[in-house]
Amino acid sequence: MKMKRSVRGLVLGVLLLTVSVLSFSTVSSAQIGIGISVRIGPPALPVYAQPICPGPGYLWTPGYWAWNDDGGYYWVPGTWVVAPVGMLWTPGYWGFAGGFYGWHAGYWGPHVGFYGGINYGFGYGGVGFAGGEWRGGAFFYNRAVMNVNVTNIRNVYSRTVVVNNEHTSFNGPGGIVARPTPQEEAYGREPHTAAVAAQMEHERAASQNRALFASENHGRPAIAATSRPGEFSGRNGNVNDRAMAHSENHEAGNRGQMSSRDNAVHNSKPTKQEKQAQKRADKQAKAEQKRNDREERR
Repeated sequence: MKMKRSVRGLVLGVLLLTVSVLSFSTVSSAQIGIGISVRIGPPALPVYAQPICPGPGYLWTPGYWAWNDDGGYYWVPGTWVVAPVGMLWTPGYWGFAGGFYGWHAGYWGPHVGFYGGINYGFGYGGVGFAGGEWRGGAFFYNRAVMNVNVTNIRNVYSRTVVVNNEHTSFNGPGGIVARPTPQEEAYGREPHTAAVAAQMEHERAASQNRALFASENHGRPAIAATSRPGEFSGRNGNVNDRAMAHSENHEAGNRGQMSSRDNAVHNSKPTKQEKQAQKRADKQAKAEQKRNDREERR
């Protein structure tokens, strides 16, 4: 009898342990990708103009509302970032579920995944990205929605994009009602990387600028977008600018796409690395033009 009770106790213990592990795994899986959760919803997205693209190889990362436990929501200005070659940016978004607003962080990947159906503008209309595309090792910009100077950037095209005036900043009841498509879910499972150091420093610098907090600007930040990460303008701007420039130049230097801080910030002429990127883009464009000409002659 004692032996039977021991066996039964052992089996029961194993079952309870298994259920506990499964329950923990389920919760952990459900929370993957969700960072901060708060009970207060973010303000509407502000309307702002896009700064001109600094040079080839930069991709636009739209502005968003981030959260600080001490000060609440603060605006992280949209900015141009030196992109990992061949990668596109999937913006982060706030999603409302279970009484909480949860932040789903953005990421770099070969395709743009689901970002809550939020209309961030400038090619991020809620689904996919219409602001440009990679062709070989060069990025081509859609001038219909991207602010580029064709004197410095010649790898451009123009494709009409339908623009809506929806500025709701979160997904879920009371906000944007959108679900990921099977394709977007597949894109989300692709290998991807988190925000680069320049983006993280950009957000950190924004969190130190009181003028960017919704409690101060009432949802209308004076600094809504910047040409490069950390280049905040105005009396309260330029927070940690030197560290920001160092982080961005370090990443860009590894990719051979940017020069020193002085050139990046103060020199309006294309740098050596930007000229090289432009040459690659021109070569790619000529190859495509020849291919199109051959197809037309057929």
